[in-house]
Amino acid sequence: MTPSPGAAVTGLGLVSAAGHGLEATFSALFAGPPRPVSPRFASPHGAAYPVFALPLQSLARCREAAPDAPSPTTAYLCAAAREALADAGLNPATLAGVRVGVCVGTTVGAALNFFDHYAALRRGEKPSPGPVAAYLAANPALYLARRLGAAGPCQSVVNACSSGSDAVGLAASWITQGLCDVALAGGADELSPIPYHGFIRLMITDPGPCRPFDRGRKGLNLGEGAALLVLESEAFRAARRAGARGFVAGYGAAADAHHLTAPAPDGRGLRAAIGQALTRAGTSPGELAFVNLHGTGTPDNDRVEGRVVAALLPGVALSATKGATGHSLGAAGAMEAALTVRCLEAGRLPPSPGFAEPDPEIGAAPVGRETEVRGRAALSLSLAFGGGNAALVLTRGER
Repeated sequence: MTPSPGAAVTGLGLVSAAGHGLEATFSALFAGPPRPVSPRFASPHGAAYPVFALPLQSLARCREAAPDAPSPTTAYLCAAAREALADAGLNPATLAGVRVGVCVGTTVGAALNFFDHYAALRRGEKPSPGPVAAYLAANPALYLARRLGAAGPCQSVVNACSSGSDAVGLAASWITQGLCDVALAGGADELSPIPYHGFIRLMITDPGPCRPFDRGRKGLNLGEGAALLVLESEAFRAARRAGARGFVAGYGAAADAHHLTAPAPDGRGLRAAIGQALTRAGTSPGELAFVNLHGTGTPDNDRVEGRVVAALLPGVALSATKGATGHSLGAAGAMEAALTVRCLEAGRLPPSPGFAEPDPEIGAAPVGRETEVRGRAALSLSLAFGGGNAALVLTRGER
């Protein structure tokens, strides 16, 4: 039996430090991406570790997309949703009466960020409950669903760094199981002192620009932003005669439960996730045009991921993009899924920012220059704290 093509991707939206919009980000990958900057919030550390922060003009455009957004995360999400829906030729009016689901991955968007409020409580004061109310109103999926009037399935996924990929995979299953006709799926996260200080204390943050898969890599740079994919059922897409930019053909998820932060050295969870995704997509390794790596720039993560990919997918081109966007945590997998679809359309990969010298301990390396790729499918990978792993098989559309 021929496998289903999966959930159709009819629209893409992306906000990152590299560009406001999918095309701006995609072009920056080829033209020379931005370098990380110092964070805008105060830090007790002697040195300011660089981050990939949205430029001020991009922040203003996100706020314009959602003036009442209770958090930067929800503002970024609304900006990505606006672009994705316009790209798909949809809007809230055309979606009236349609079964619409919303699935959003996040980490910082689910964190308690009101330090001043907490400190005041510890001092015995009675601060305004405003920050708590804003936190309770900032559930990303629920906030977006209410803005759109969406009455279908609604879920925020909080699964560390694989959250964005897991959200896309989950929403695709809603489509293929007939739970909704349209789904907005992706991830969003803002820069925040909590993960910033946390990653520094874990000693996996690079004091300079990150270097995914490079021999001299020292750690990651945090980033922020959002990405959303508009997914549609074949019946709904056919009824409105819409093309598809691609398809979410397969999704795999597995946990190795090896350590709170480090992946299992043998990569067993990632191996399982890749195997599931390829099987569900009916795709063989030889059909893959490329793999979009998680590629954080941390020594352990890159080594485990690279060895698994080298063993399972030898000869397949590899791409790493976090040297242009930073590690945007809950948004990362969604950003990379959107860029994977765009690279499949273009038939080319950008140079992997920050990568210069292969690491002989890994046995695999991302492309160091613009590279032509051919094939109908690509794989996008995410590795998370707690041993979580997610893999998405994305195939080219016919738009």
